[in-house]
Amino acid sequence: MLKNFLIKNSLKVLLLRASGIVLMFLLSLFLTNSFSAEIVGQYDFVRSFLMILSGASLLGTNQAIIYYSGILTSKKSFGSIKSIYFKMNFLILIACAILYAPLLVIDKEVINQIFNKQGAYELVSLSLQGLVFYSITMLNIDTIRALKHTLISEGFRNIFRYTPFFIFSIILYIIDSPEYLVLWFIYSFVVIFVISTAVVYFFLFNKNFPKSAAHNFSSTEILRASYPMALSAISYFLMQSTDVLFISAYDTFESVAYYSIAVKLATVTALALISVNIVIAPKIASIYNDKNFYQLKLILKKATRMNVVISLPIIIILLFFSEYVLSTFGSNYILAKNALWILLIAQFFNSITGPSTLYLNMTGRQKKLNVILVISLLINVVLNIILVPDFGMLGAAISTTTSFVISKILASALVFYLDNVKTFIS
Repeated sequence: MLKNFLIKNSLKVLLLRASGIVLMFLLSLFLTNSFSAEIVGQYDFVRSFLMILSGASLLGTNQAIIYYSGILTSKKSFGSIKSIYFKMNFLILIACAILYAPLLVIDKEVINQIFNKQGAYELVSLSLQGLVFYSITMLNIDTIRALKHTLISEGFRNIFRYTPFFIFSIILYIIDSPEYLVLWFIYSFVVIFVISTAVVYFFLFNKNFPKSAAHNFSSTEILRASYPMALSAISYFLMQSTDVLFISAYDTFESVAYYSIAVKLATVTALALISVNIVIAPKIASIYNDKNFYQLKLILKKATRMNVVISLPIIIILLFFSEYVLSTFGSNYILAKNALWILLIAQFFNSITGPSTLYLNMTGRQKKLNVILVISLLINVVLNIILVPDFGMLGAAISTTTSFVISKILASALVFYLDNVKTFIS
């Protein structure tokens, strides 16, 4: 029964994820073949910077809403999730205001000098202006998932999230206004914010929840539970995006564009693990809360095996046909081939070590996970400082892969040490 649940639901999510990946690559193909590499590099810079900022502004609420979903289900008080959601929105608004405040006092040229680019200030400013819309959109997507509407959530995460920007970019190409690409990328999240908020508030929250005992959580309690997850998210997003920021500072926006395509291609191989994680995250929290370790081990074993079966063929295909695949984005994108090969090593380890970081987050070990991620982040930053100035994209790929592999090995070893539970392939 558990196996059927996992396979059925994971495959549905995987289908949506695959559709999103196809849409993302169609968008990337359109951008790289219709706009200059410099413009595309600016877009990738803002996308990466926005991802890092959101790690701080979300305060871990998007992961915490899933955690509370599992806990409230176990306690039969699911209706309390409404008040938790609204308090999380309030926390996000405060965080975004705090993050935006320094921009009002820091001189424009200081930011340009930090990134060694004229125009960097405008890109940073746009990122901060769009932060609140991006952050609440991410919370909405995981709230929909927490409300047991996984497929709708994945529809937003993988299809609707890219659609407005795709439409805007086509319009900009038709009217020959490429300079507005980054601006309309930010506007696209305003559109998704409005739609996703309407779905949560007017559609899902208006449904009658089963009557149950209320569990009132204060904003302080929510923050106490979510901030360790925020630290994990910030560390994770920094590891995912630090390389792009270093390439931006030491190389050109063209190199940022080439490298970002390699990162996107490598990330495709994580599709299976992400899809499985989405299905099992609330179940891990609920099953662990019930101390049913037999079922917990079983679901993790099935999840990791499913991930390897799906991801390994993709890794092999990308490894042998990397030049052909990269050339579809433009002839110069072949320059990222060696970087792609290195990044695929990271995804191989991601595949065989399974959902170790998810397990730690969903079982209340966020602080222990934070230690691992901070160590990995420091390794990542130090390696980027050493390697990127001399080796560019290849140095960034080595830095990211090394730190990522270390974090996954440490997380899997910690899970096994704490609970005698294997997340790695067995």
